[in-house]
Amino acid sequence: MTPFKLRAWQLSDIDSLAKHANNPNIAKWLTNQFPYPYDKQAAETYIKMVANDHPQKVFAIEIDGEAVGSIGIFPQTDIHQKSAEIGYWLSEDYWHQGIMPQAVQEIVAYGFRTFDIVRIYARPFSTNKGSQRVLEKAGFTLEARLKNALYKQGAFLDEYIYAKLKP
Repeated sequence: MTPFKLRAWQLSDIDSLAKHANNPNIAKWLTNQFPYPYDKQAAETYIKMVANDHPQKVFAIEIDGEAVGSIGIFPQTDIHQKSAEIGYWLSEDYWHQGIMPQAVQEIVAYGFRTFDIVRIYARPFSTNKGSQRVLEKAGFTLEARLKNALYKQGAFLDEYIYAKLKP
């Protein structure tokens, strides 16, 4: 596995974020809030937004001194207050190297340590087999399939819900 570390985003990451996030093969698996094309302005806006979280919720995935992806945990509110959602993406240059299952395990451990939650979940598209494998390797269980719950790029997609409970 390629060595990586999770760390805080920094404004010095703008160029690498724009470089690695500006990829239609990444954007197609994420919500429409993730822009494509992904430019330096989008990178700066994102980094400034996540830098103010205390405790930290979103981390850069760093490989060889460069930010090449992002992973975050997002505690919910109201009746969902004991749950948190995770989201992540990784530069296509580093796919299939065993990085994301390990990064997911690290963010899960951090989430259960840091927040008052008992459940962490992810919602990959039914067509995103890579993300489903990542979650399964990280110990998540498929809980639900929501038919036609998503509409992306002119097509309806099913949404899967994977979860992991606090030990």
